[in-house]
Amino acid sequence: MEWLSGFDMTAWNSHDWISFATIPIFTGVVGWLINWSGVWMLFSPLRFYGFTLPGMRELATVMPRKLQEIPGWPEGKIGWQGIVPARAAKMGSIAVDKVIAKLGTPADFYQQLEPERIAEHIIQVFRPELPELVDQVMTREQPRLWRDLPRPVRQAVIDRVDAQLPSVVTQITADIGVHIDQLLDPKILVIDHFKKNPDLVVRSFRDVGARELHLMVAFGFIFGFLLGIPVALIDVAFHQWWLLPILGVFVGWTTNLLGMQLIFEPAQPRWILGVKIQGLFLRRQDECAEDYARLIADEVITLERIGDFLVDGPRGDRTQQMLAMALRPAIEKAAGPLRGAVRIALGGNRYASIRDAFAQESVERTITPFRDPDFSRQQADKMQALVARRTKELPPEDFVEMMRAAVKEDEWMLYAHGAIMGAAGGFLHLAVFTWNVFGIF
Repeated sequence: MEWLSGFDMTAWNSHDWISFATIPIFTGVVGWLINWSGVWMLFSPLRFYGFTLPGMRELATVMPRKLQEIPGWPEGKIGWQGIVPARAAKMGSIAVDKVIAKLGTPADFYQQLEPERIAEHIIQVFRPELPELVDQVMTREQPRLWRDLPRPVRQAVIDRVDAQLPSVVTQITADIGVHIDQLLDPKILVIDHFKKNPDLVVRSFRDVGARELHLMVAFGFIFGFLLGIPVALIDVAFHQWWLLPILGVFVGWTTNLLGMQLIFEPAQPRWILGVKIQGLFLRRQDECAEDYARLIADEVITLERIGDFLVDGPRGDRTQQMLAMALRPAIEKAAGPLRGAVRIALGGNRYASIRDAFAQESVERTITPFRDPDFSRQQADKMQALVARRTKELPPEDFVEMMRAAVKEDEWMLYAHGAIMGAAGGFLHLAVFTWNVFGIF
């Protein structure tokens, strides 16, 4: 058969041998470059870099849906942003739906932070500020009355409020725990934080899966080299110049595909000829769970961020109302046996005004200790233990989604990038060994 004439190696000269032998080396190097640059494309840059192209926004609207997902194109820009940071909000949503929601309810997370210790910390921080707070409220609401009261009487009011503080604060932290499912939305908490901090999303991938990503890059050379052997044989057999670029597309696409499969598939271990076959990431589930738990406990679901969300989040008004209602009894009890007389002397409306003003002023001081970064770090160990334990218990299919789900439908960009680089590698080999563009041969 005529196409087999190319295998008559006895007629080859040194140039033919070099051209044949360098094809697997070329595909190996290109495979390494494909996976290395593919990892870079996953995570970098954190923010979009590029330029606005007139008419691009309108053109993008008529493109296939897949092309509309390329970072920048829907906004009429040409450039790039890492796939992972570009999908930060989506990552947060999937992290909650697929992983964090399965790790525990808001109540589970809150209990892990030890409400009793939170109450103790609030009292410790709040108590030194109490005299100033009472003085501020009374001076604003009833300046003349407060000024005319003898100092011992004023101090007695402050002491009675102080005596009620532990029971009131304990009740507040308990009430937060009871209503935490209505006050705290982990999905909004996580999505907002990921969106504002795309570097955190990158770390959740790169730090937890660092070993697997390095192996993916290294295996790029191995996959590329092995795929280059049949490419070299086909090139020798048919001697068509266009074969190398076309086969380069196949090699580039397949190299990236195999790299992703190497990390994530199969989720469940399989045994073939006594060899365990399982995604590299899945083999380290317990170890990766510890890294992921530390990230979540230190950066995402922290006492400090929960405090911010409770007061300043979309449900903050509900939290403040609940805290104010819980604080009002402190004023009632502080008046003690004289409560009725004080109410008559001041009038019902003025009395209620003082009570409500004190409650509102106390709300911010009550929640401020939640935002104490040092105390938040102390409590992070409890959160890490919970997240690590629950993450280790996840089925392998759910565990792998934690890393892959948000970018899975964008993986085609990596494969397409690999195909383009593979074609470029084929043209480069032609330029060097067939067309002798560089004058080497």
